[in-house]
Amino acid sequence: EVDWFSLASILFLLMFAPLIVYYFIMSCDQYQCSLIDPLVDLLTGRKHLSDIWDKTPTLTYRAAGIYALWVTFQVVLYVFIPDFCHKFLPGYVGGVQEGAVTPAGVVNKYQINGLQAWIITHMLWFANAYYFHFFSPTIIFDNWIPLLWCANILGYAVSTFAMIKSYYFPTNAKDCKFTGNFFYDYMMGIEFNPRIGKWFDFKLFFNGRPGIVAWTLINLSYAAKQQELYGQVTNSMILVNVLQGIYVLDFFWNEAWYLKTIDICHDHFGWYLGWGDCVWLPYLYTLQGLYLVYHPVQLGTANAIGILMLGLIGYYIFRMTNHQKDLFRRTNGNCKIWRKKPEYIECSYMSVDGTKYYSKLLTSGFWGWARHFNYTGDLMGSLAYCLTCEFEHILPYFYIIYMTILLTHRCIRDEHRCFSKYGKDWKRYTAAVPYRLIPGVF
Repeated sequence: EVDWFSLASILFLLMFAPLIVYYFIMSCDQYQCSLIDPLVDLLTGRKHLSDIWDKTPTLTYRAAGIYALWVTFQVVLYVFIPDFCHKFLPGYVGGVQEGAVTPAGVVNKYQINGLQAWIITHMLWFANAYYFHFFSPTIIFDNWIPLLWCANILGYAVSTFAMIKSYYFPTNAKDCKFTGNFFYDYMMGIEFNPRIGKWFDFKLFFNGRPGIVAWTLINLSYAAKQQELYGQVTNSMILVNVLQGIYVLDFFWNEAWYLKTIDICHDHFGWYLGWGDCVWLPYLYTLQGLYLVYHPVQLGTANAIGILMLGLIGYYIFRMTNHQKDLFRRTNGNCKIWRKKPEYIECSYMSVDGTKYYSKLLTSGFWGWARHFNYTGDLMGSLAYCLTCEFEHILPYFYIIYMTILLTHRCIRDEHRCFSKYGKDWKRYTAAVPYRLIPGVF
């Protein structure tokens, strides 16, 4: 059943999330990234909504062509070019991999080739920038708002198609979840793993491509625009490109591991993922680079080093925390964490068919510091991105605010699910590891 708070939240997001994205991008285009000035103009009557809308670039054939070519190219890389990186990169897991067991008992196979797609895409980007010159490296920035309309069209189209598909030709009918509430079903999705053919998995494709592959290209386009406008690329822009580039590369290096995360293992595919990955992610996760085009910041050496260290330490915590959990699971606890035998709590749970299962919850290493310490590292990295922009405007700090809300909410979702699954054993675990994110605080 859908409770009233969930329904209210969903209606709010469906109505206002697209407006929030538009407002942020428009404020940079027309108000030098000020979030206050547009409201002041509207409230004082200096401008009307129609004035702002009339100055907004419209959808163009050029942008539509660019976007259609981009998505088509990513589909080709995803579906038709099997991964070869795992054959020569030590430690990288690619090629055909199995996902987690779905609620209906299905184990889907995935073609893991995101790192390969990222490498090919960026090799072509740099080849064009330095040799072929078919298009300007600023092409993304120069068409940013027209591309926003294209991304919205795709986001709504794929979300609507996924809902229709779930009713008439689902990939697996037993993995569909119907609540009877249209808005909830449209937002959160009905089908667990909608697919077309053997390999095109909607959830994996839209989670990773085209949005995350584009993330680093978008930042490179911002850097190129800075060079064009001011004759140099500031160290703050370089930091944004480096730190976010590390995050993106980590995602694709660990794409097989991503199959075990909450996005793939628990979320259904609806507007939340379809539109979110097409619009919300590429447009709001890249606000720091966009801001630095309008407000170039040259950081002092000490500040730049401090921000770099914060970002790298955050990444180290994020990666090592996840590595410890993965190592513990793969070896069933027969490993060493911080050179010691890991500590854990043995838990049991019942499946819907009455079968009893056992699992272990790690309580040592970073997982002894907090129950979601990987999120803590993620938040440290997010803060580092924002600090590159200094403190003149709040717009670039939207990311850390949003990530704090998102990951705190995800903590609560995770723990509600774990309490339902483990019962009294989960209480034993939270007693052993009392903090969620920040040891001694929260």
